[in-house]
Amino acid sequence: MNLKLSAYRHFFFGALLIFLCAYTGSAQKKTKIKLIQADQLVGDQSSGDDLNIFVGNVIFEHDSAFLYCDSAVYNSRRNNLDAFGNVHILLSDTLSLYGDVLNYSGNTRIVTVTGNVKLVDNDATLITDRMVYKRTTKIAYYTTGGKIISEENELVSERGYYYTLLKEVYFKNDVFLTNPDYIVKSDSLMYNTSTEIAYISGPTTIWGDDEFLYAEDGWYDTRNDRSKLTRNSYMTYKEQYLAGDTIFYDKLNDAGAAYGNILIRDTVKNIIVTGNFADYRRAGGYAFATDSAVAVLIDKRDSLFLHADTLRIAFDSLQEPEKLLAFYKSKFFKKDLQGMCDSLVYNFRDSTITMYNKPALWTQDNQLTAEVITIYSSGQKVDSMHLVNSAFIISIDKYNPDKFNQIKGKNMTGYFKDNELYKIAVDGNSETIYFVREEDGSMIGINKAASSNMEIRISKRQIKDIVYRDQPDATLYNEKEFPVQELLLRDFKWLGSNRPEKKNDIFIWDIGDKPLK
Repeated sequence: MNLKLSAYRHFFFGALLIFLCAYTGSAQKKTKIKLIQADQLVGDQSSGDDLNIFVGNVIFEHDSAFLYCDSAVYNSRRNNLDAFGNVHILLSDTLSLYGDVLNYSGNTRIVTVTGNVKLVDNDATLITDRMVYKRTTKIAYYTTGGKIISEENELVSERGYYYTLLKEVYFKNDVFLTNPDYIVKSDSLMYNTSTEIAYISGPTTIWGDDEFLYAEDGWYDTRNDRSKLTRNSYMTYKEQYLAGDTIFYDKLNDAGAAYGNILIRDTVKNIIVTGNFADYRRAGGYAFATDSAVAVLIDKRDSLFLHADTLRIAFDSLQEPEKLLAFYKSKFFKKDLQGMCDSLVYNFRDSTITMYNKPALWTQDNQLTAEVITIYSSGQKVDSMHLVNSAFIISIDKYNPDKFNQIKGKNMTGYFKDNELYKIAVDGNSETIYFVREEDGSMIGINKAASSNMEIRISKRQIKDIVYRDQPDATLYNEKEFPVQELLLRDFKWLGSNRPEKKNDIFIWDIGDKPLK
């Protein structure tokens, strides 16, 4: 059951019980305060009232409550008692009230104690300089500052209300809860001395050795070091930040979960992860996000936006992000680089991206595919790419959008300058088809070539020339003589319609291949 809902139900039934107690108490016949013992008795009068002054080892009894003190003044007509020195009133087998001075009305059953006041039960001790305790409702309160000590917890506030039947204390104004693990500061807080759970209401901060938590609603289980935070909730750990509509955190197991509008941020690695669910396992060395999950690799000029069904961050032994893993339908957008694949790994140490299972990559006018693609970056700029097995590069001809320049081989390495592809090294089973043109765009012919290895040089996003490393089989065809059925190399697949044109397109998957004319 939800702890807070349970607490509210408990409070409702408890409040009903208190009301019945108060009603029963008010309906009871008023009884006189009884003297049990005193060393001396001195009679006196004041304002027409007969006063009995008792000194030394004084004990009174009233409705099963026993009062002990050094001296007392009893007004029999008003059924009122003032006690002084080492005051102790035994309210029940488990509840005692101590102080320097006490005033007690036998008719209203209200106790007022001042000076070194302590209310002690078997779960907690409440300390203040002035307290009022109502025996009919069994509620104690203070308004001049006080604190409660419960196991390893100490709670301090300006005002407090202790419902002794429910074992609940309501604190208001500058509330501080301190224990060996955390310091809690709140405007309003309810604490159960039996369960040691604190329920927060209003702006609340929780400080740990490395953690900082904030929320405006929720609860903190001090005994088990667990918390549920809602309403503007977030937590930080070193340079990491986690926010969500609801956050659960278990310090003992170094684990947490967030629901609704979650945001994970690491300021050292400059990464933000968003979604609607996150699970954080510091002890296990990972965190993951799902449900519309997006990772942003921040760069002042051109950030990368990545979406997948599940995003997972792996941490090293220092709790710093080591790898970002994207699983199932991974798609990313950067102004000068876009891609999609089934799964992806980003390594924070060397800024490499490795794409697996049908990866497709787009840079300027080029589409790159292979079984595995690895992107090497430096200073937020792409240095090179390595395409492993069934490597294929396609680009639309600059002067005819229905024609495609193609490079195919077993493996390829692409080299970049200022994020533009300028050279491609093809290793094994190299094949090319490209349209050779004059500078003004007029057609010279169609070049078809095959070789074991070759190097392609690119200028202004078009193939400039090809250097063959082995004996090539190359032919330059007149456009009209080139067989139409051979315009596309084997395994050609154009995926341009799946290319994300803007960052929100990363949520769109498998639009379908662009129809070819």
